[in-house]
Amino acid sequence: MIYRKATENDLPEIVAMMAHDELGKTREHYQMPLPKQYLDAFMIINADENQELIVVINEANEIIGTLQLTFIQYLNRLGSLRAQIESVIIKKQYRGKGIGNKMFLWAINRAKEKNACIVQLTSDKKRPEAIKFYEKLGFTASHEGFKIIF
Repeated sequence: MIYRKATENDLPEIVAMMAHDELGKTREHYQMPLPKQYLDAFMIINADENQELIVVINEANEIIGTLQLTFIQYLNRLGSLRAQIESVIIKKQYRGKGIGNKMFLWAINRAKEKNACIVQLTSDKKRPEAIKFYEKLGFTASHEGFKIIF
């Protein structure tokens, strides 16, 4: 598998994967042309050196997964850097084949390369299988998360 930064040309495929996800079906809007908000967000992400929107390519040169890494500079822990993993999606037909495990190992190694001291993520409580998966990878539910959605 090849991991690379997403390009603008990858955006329709990424949005399609998000929109076909169980929770994404209720909040994403895949249509062509894509809503302008997706391109606007991509441009902001792509211009930010602390953001890495990654696509995963298989041997047939097909995008089969995506994830976003955000590197956050903190003052605590002696001015440490944290890596936040978000928006991990694998195309449905490729799930259950160990690809998610490989993607997370890649993301963790990328965080180490950037000298992050913590890798963190959040998971929707409606995804109990994902939570079990993260725990098997060594993540611990050390904090309780809170959100306000507008």
